[in-house]
Amino acid sequence: RLTGTMSSGDPTPAYTTLSVSQPATSITHVELHRPEKRNAMNKAFWSEMVECFTQISGDPECRVVVVSGAGKVFTAGIDLMDMASVFQHEGGDVARNAWNMRRIIAKYQESFTVIERCPKPVVVAVHGACIGGGVDLITACDIRLCTQDAWFQVKEVDIGLAADVGTLQRLPKVIGSRSLVNELALTARKMYADEAKDSGLVSHVFPDKEAMMAGALEMAREIAGRSPVAVQGTKVNLIYSRDHSVAEGLDYMATWNMSMLQSEDIVKSAVASMEKKSPETITFSKL
Repeated sequence: RLTGTMSSGDPTPAYTTLSVSQPATSITHVELHRPEKRNAMNKAFWSEMVECFTQISGDPECRVVVVSGAGKVFTAGIDLMDMASVFQHEGGDVARNAWNMRRIIAKYQESFTVIERCPKPVVVAVHGACIGGGVDLITACDIRLCTQDAWFQVKEVDIGLAADVGTLQRLPKVIGSRSLVNELALTARKMYADEAKDSGLVSHVFPDKEAMMAGALEMAREIAGRSPVAVQGTKVNLIYSRDHSVAEGLDYMATWNMSMLQSEDIVKSAVASMEKKSPETITFSKL
C-alpha cells in the first residue's frame, strides 16, 4: 500500500498498515491504511510505526509530517481480534509472565513515543472516529486538526484496562482541565469536535475531510518553508520544557542555542525580513 519513495531517493519499506507519500516538497504524508478494518491497530502496525518514524527522523529532505487515516474513520483503535494472542499466558511463573508483559507494553509505548521524539513537527488530521489507541497516537503529535464529524474516545476502561501507551500521560498536558481528562478516561464517553476544540485537544475544526487535508497541507507548507534548524529546535525545546521546570528549560535552551545561533539560517532569515520577503522564499540547506 506504499505510494512513492522518501525524497532522499531511497525506496520506502513496503508497509502493510501505512501508506507513505510526499504530497509536496519537504512534506511527508503518513496515512493509516487499513480502511477495510477502520484502520484498527494490528500487530504489524505497532512495529511499522517505529520503522516509519525512525526513517522520517533521519531523512534530511523531510521537514514536516502530516498523519491522517484512510477510509471512513481515523482509527477504531486496537484490533482486538488480532492482538488477543499477545496478552494471553498459558501458566508459568507469575513474576516471569509479568516481566514479559512489561517488555511487551514498553514496545507498544515506543510506537507513539517515536512520533514525539521525531524532531520534525507532526500535524495529525482526524476525521470520524478516533478511539482508544487513536487518542494515544494523536496526543504524541504536535498539532491536532479535525473535521466537524470527528469524535474522540478514551475507550480502554470499557475493555477492562487502563490506557497504557500514552493517553494518561500526555492528555493531561494537552487539555488544561484535569477534571475533564479524568472524566473522559474514567467514563469512556465520546468527546465531539466542538468540545475538543474548546478544551484545546484540537486547534482547528474543518467542515469535512477535504477541507481539513487542504488545511493540514497548507499548515505543513508554512512550517516546511521555515528554517529547519529553527523549527526542529523549537519542537525539541517545547517538549523538553513541558516535562521540566522553567529554570531547567531555560538552561537547556541556552545550551541548545549557544551553537544553533551560529547557523547561517539566521542571517538568511534576517536579510529576507529586512527585504520584506517571506521565509518561504529562502533556500535553506538540508538538515
